[in-house]
Amino acid sequence: LTGLIAEITAKRLALLKEVSPKIKRVAVLWSPYPFSASVLREVESASRTLGLTLHEIEVQQPNELDSAFARMTAWRAQALVVLPHPMFLAQRTRLAELAVKRRLPSTFHLKEFVEVGGLMSYAPDVADMSRRAAGYVDKILKGTKPGDLPIEQPTKFELVVNLKTAKALGL
Repeated sequence: LTGLIAEITAKRLALLKEVSPKIKRVAVLWSPYPFSASVLREVESASRTLGLTLHEIEVQQPNELDSAFARMTAWRAQALVVLPHPMFLAQRTRLAELAVKRRLPSTFHLKEFVEVGGLMSYAPDVADMSRRAAGYVDKILKGTKPGDLPIEQPTKFELVVNLKTAKALGL
């Protein structure tokens, strides 16, 4: 199963523009990860289509988050896209707090960010993908070679919005 990480991130950027149509300057918080380059290319392409200017801010350690948000403020970012990375998931509460403190509408790749105060997430339905993965495991255990199984894309997606955060940001 594929999670369509790059394509979904571009869609999240488009949803952010729908929620806050006046934005023009979007900070992209990222950290090196196997899929980072392809995700950044998709976001850059989507930003051109949407008429947005991006400022990519690389963070490698949690102690760099405060300075990353200071750079966003200095650049006058109007919104934030956080790319997938395990460190960001571990720092989700802090990321959500910093985004609200800086009044940045933000979008994330998992609903866990929204549950702790992030504005919104858009992602494949993890429960649905897990059920589908179980079918693959069953086929493999019954002798099907993994290489003979087709790659499947998600069919269900979740848009999750934190209404309290939206209200705090005036959206």
